[in-house]
Amino acid sequence: MLITSLDNDKIKNYVKLKDKKYRDKTGLFLIEGRHLVLEAYKEGLIEELILEKDEVLPLDVPTVYVTNEIIYKISDVESPTPIMALCRKKEENNKLGNHILVLDGIQDPGNLGTIIRSGKAFHVDTIVLGENTVDVYNPKVVRSTQGMLFHTNIIRRELSSFLEDLKKEGYPLFGTKVEYGKDVRSLQAKDKEKYVLIMGSEGSGVREEIIDLCEDFLYINMDEAVESLNVAVATSILLYELDRK
Repeated sequence: MLITSLDNDKIKNYVKLKDKKYRDKTGLFLIEGRHLVLEAYKEGLIEELILEKDEVLPLDVPTVYVTNEIIYKISDVESPTPIMALCRKKEENNKLGNHILVLDGIQDPGNLGTIIRSGKAFHVDTIVLGENTVDVYNPKVVRSTQGMLFHTNIIRRELSSFLEDLKKEGYPLFGTKVEYGKDVRSLQAKDKEKYVLIMGSEGSGVREEIIDLCEDFLYINMDEAVESLNVAVATSILLYELDRK
């Protein structure tokens, strides 16, 4: 099928997926680029492959061919690639595992995408997005994950009650704070067997009501001239140390 009209209903629906409300309503989202498409294909999440006419990518999924003009219309970037796909959202897995990362209020899509990549790299079992964290299917988040979005269990929860439940199940809750905190490098192997690491927003950190639930605090020992680290960098360092045997 070759679609040439911008007024085609299918194309109009693709464009609507730039809006979070429409993504939430349909359970669908768009991805761009060969790498992301192949990663989504591995998980069986592709509903339709969208190719610019004359482009070839032999995947066993329904394929729609479109003009270059349409690619530019439905893309979220200034210089789009000729390979896109319509995907369904990944189902949540209620089996959380022993290594849980909780994000309270991350607002920057690039930061969230980087954190998801680091979570996969350092063997986080589940990433929990608080109610005030950016949409994981925001196109900028999806691109920043470099496909690791498709291979990570990511859930969204109201954090206060969720964390209370985790405490009852015996998960230790680690916040981040220099005062009265532990140097993350000082943790023993037994301290890393089961954990919940809570990271906060770029501007104000973890909310007070969430901080109050934490039993321990971690910090990164660094040069005193550096006041703070980008949240994605700090999260990556902490996860590396928590994963280190």
